[in-house]
Amino acid sequence: MSKKTRKFIFIIGGVMSGVGKGVTAASIGAILRSKGFSATALKADPYVNVDAGTMNPVEHGEVFVTDDGDETDQDMGNYERFLEIDLDSNNYMTTGRVYQAVIENERSMKYKGRCVQVVPHIPEEIIRRIRASAEKQDADFTIVEIGGTVGEYENILFLEAARMMKLKNPGDVASVLVSYLPVPAHIGEMKTKPTQHAARTLNSAGIQADMIVARGPHELDKPRREKLAVFCGVDKDYCISAPDVDSIYKIPVKMDAQDVGNKLLKVLGVAARKSNLTPWKNLIKKINDGKKTVKIAVVGKYFGTGQFTLADSYISVIEAVKHGAWANSVKVEMDWVDSEEFEKSPAKLKNLKKYNGVIVPGGFGTRGVEGIIKAIQFARENKIPYFGLCYGMQLASIEFVRNVLGKKQAHTVEVDENTKEPVIHINPNQAKNVRANRYGGTMRLGAYDCILRKDTKTIKAYGLDQISERHRHRYEFNNDYREAMDKAGLQVVGINPESDLVEIVELKNHPFFVGVQFHPEFKSRPMRPHPLFKEFVKACSK
Repeated sequence: MSKKTRKFIFIIGGVMSGVGKGVTAASIGAILRSKGFSATALKADPYVNVDAGTMNPVEHGEVFVTDDGDETDQDMGNYERFLEIDLDSNNYMTTGRVYQAVIENERSMKYKGRCVQVVPHIPEEIIRRIRASAEKQDADFTIVEIGGTVGEYENILFLEAARMMKLKNPGDVASVLVSYLPVPAHIGEMKTKPTQHAARTLNSAGIQADMIVARGPHELDKPRREKLAVFCGVDKDYCISAPDVDSIYKIPVKMDAQDVGNKLLKVLGVAARKSNLTPWKNLIKKINDGKKTVKIAVVGKYFGTGQFTLADSYISVIEAVKHGAWANSVKVEMDWVDSEEFEKSPAKLKNLKKYNGVIVPGGFGTRGVEGIIKAIQFARENKIPYFGLCYGMQLASIEFVRNVLGKKQAHTVEVDENTKEPVIHINPNQAKNVRANRYGGTMRLGAYDCILRKDTKTIKAYGLDQISERHRHRYEFNNDYREAMDKAGLQVVGINPESDLVEIVELKNHPFFVGVQFHPEFKSRPMRPHPLFKEFVKACSK
């Protein structure tokens, strides 16, 4: 398409958060790409935070990092996984980021002395960012997910931006309302009333939904579809059934069966095209065909909030493990193991023997660290496949220096700033940031190169001698311990060529014991599983 005919699809949530806007946006993008169009996706978060980096992962979920080092919402991970593209900071905005830009422009006299107002200047900056994202990715279709739920104060300015774009170019903008239709247990009937209210609230913001994606525990039936059409002003054929599924990767095929792509093309004045979702259908076959089950313990923190376990804290890790499992034709079960339990009762460590593998994902802070170290020692000594991600690599190094090299005071200065054996330390620039309380956007972020050591499991997995992976951390391995640790068996097998920083450690004479300073989960795709997750699950399945 030419510059003049770029199309924009806004995804807006109704009734409740967590309704599935991100997966809907990603699935629509996958369908459009399967029709031969170029598509990108953009997240508009209503938080005043400038980025997601300072948000509590229990409250907000995982912080997803792009190649260019932007700390973003976890939905960006779904966009990358479904659309098979790498996104960057152009694909993410927050209320804080937008206001910051407008204020900086005002301070720089870019408004030439005019009175700067919330409307229109904030929505205009939002629109500028949306169009810039489309241009950067050269996308035929830009799918914009507006965070939050319609009716909240926080996202009204993003809705205003969508309204203004529709007003200026009515044929180039479509709106999709993703809303929840509950089935109260004591009634046993799917209820449309909450979605009716959501549609009317959206109308009050000046937007009429072109399509409703009806989320719920069951299929949308004919009476409910007709009721939505009458009370929400949407053609009944554009009320799409989106029941719960056992795998999000089945959603593009399910939506395409209802011709979602061509219906949106019609709204946008584009001729219909046939979809080619064969790769997705083949993936579903792999998902369904796995017979053997591999059990993996995810040992760490950020799991609990009240009576609930928040897997969203590590959503990319979960997906990457699944990708590795399907590549090995197995199913996977993951259990969340709170490391503090091992601190309270070390005898519980023997429960790890029932698992085929152990993962320690990334994390920050002091809580549960000694329990994680005990779990790593147990996996090392009992030959249980182990994969440490970021903090998991650092703590594996500490465990080895403590228990193999005999330096019992080995620690990370993140936990004990006065440790006499700082296996994990902080470089001078990062130390300055900590002293000045500069935390937002100051970590080692984004993609960095890594040179791999020959004759290792790691280089065999990658099939390359140089790789690039995404980082998000402030503390580094202390090279003073490198030679002794390497000689004792925990080898340094990956180095950043510019800084000589340790990126990967690997234990000799073990089925699989690998720790990486980076976050490989961010680059795993359902149809291109990350090689280290693939090899880890392979070792677990043996």
